Amino acid sequence: MRLRAVLFDLDGTLLDSAPDFIAVVDAMRAARDLPPVEPARIRDVVSGGARAMVLHGFDIDPFAEDFEPLRIEFLERYLDHCAVHSQLYEGMPELLSDIEAAGLKWGVVTNKHVRFAAPILQGLGLAERASVLICPDHVSRSKPDPEPVLLACSRLGVKPIEALYIGDDLRDIESGRAAGTRTAAVRYGYIHPDDNPGHWGADVVVDHPSELRALLDRALCAC
Repeated sequence: MRLRAVLFDLDGTLLDSAPDFIAVVDAMRAARDLPPVEPARIRDVVSGGARAMVLHGFDIDPFAEDFEPLRIEFLERYLDHCAVHSQLYEGMPELLSDIEAAGLKWGVVTNKHVRFAAPILQGLGLAERASVLICPDHVSRSKPDPEPVLLACSRLGVKPIEALYIGDDLRDIESGRAAGTRTAAVRYGYIHPDDNPGHWGADVVVDHPSELRALLDRALCAC
């Protein structure tokens, strides 16, 4: 069936948001007279959310008394700093333009809450271009449950099989597959060194956004 919509995960797929996360951790560490964090420690665990980034940014026990205050401070600081350094991956602006030129709809399905995701899309000039934004605030179950992807397809007015869902985490692929979409895993995102996107069961695995263009060409020609 011909492709009619493309859905993206946000962090590590559509855009590189790690610089803002790293800046927040560094600011928190500086306030405690600690040196900057090694960037890879944060990049490797972005998909794990605030909890993982605080754990790796401060080498703290998750059951320690200071952990929850650190996590809350991280989120509060990030709310004010979520769209400063984040940017589309190389090749992604061209890909989005090609998607739009082909008459396809595109949107975002993320486990990032809307209070963070919406300002980022707005700041990057993407809010008016994206046809849908689905966050945990909009559903009862987040990825890897299929509910977010199914809701996105419903709002776009397309069948799941007519959509391609692209992500950099196993949860993305599991969600898309369970919803019935075609799936693409990206290696350029926030992949933990011990993980392998080739083992996630995606329909295709790509190393760069430019490779998604060829994938779209093939999907657009499919009947």
